[in-house]
Amino acid sequence: MEFEESTVESELIYKGRVVSLRLDTVQLANGRTVTREIVQHRGAVAIVPLLDNSTVLLVRQYRQAVGEALLEIPAGTLEENESPETCAIRELEEETGYTAKLMQPMFSQYLAPGYSQEVLHVFLAEELSEGSARPEEDEQLELVETPVSEVAPMVLDGRIRDAKTIAGLLVTLRLLGK
Repeated sequence: MEFEESTVESELIYKGRVVSLRLDTVQLANGRTVTREIVQHRGAVAIVPLLDNSTVLLVRQYRQAVGEALLEIPAGTLEENESPETCAIRELEEETGYTAKLMQPMFSQYLAPGYSQEVLHVFLAEELSEGSARPEEDEQLELVETPVSEVAPMVLDGRIRDAKTIAGLLVTLRLLGK
């Protein structure tokens, strides 16, 4: 079965600082024409910062879109022409104050491919050195040292609900053999 869609027309509806919205008219392989709403985003990074094999650093911050404070791994949007590794190094220091001697890529994922082309690059940060956090002016963050042994129970009972955080932490648990 053929799954490819060909774009007939594309219109930029909204251009914002973080995201843009594009309306695409596409023709399906069966000849039918449909409309797709596409959120455009530069991409982002997320970092799992391990203080040691038993402690991970998380950040708590309020998320207006869901109306609550969430416990998350540090993350941020790529600047124009910025590499994911450079962004991960910058975001870790901005949000936590820590720098990492080892910053290794774990995986990249599409966050919501049904309506967005955003790719998130997830890194594991180890051998951390403490410094001073420098959050952006629109960020209010609380640093939360979390036992690695509590990660799975926190996911299962809903204390951790953010998808990037769940994916990053569960892959990290697997790499640690836990």
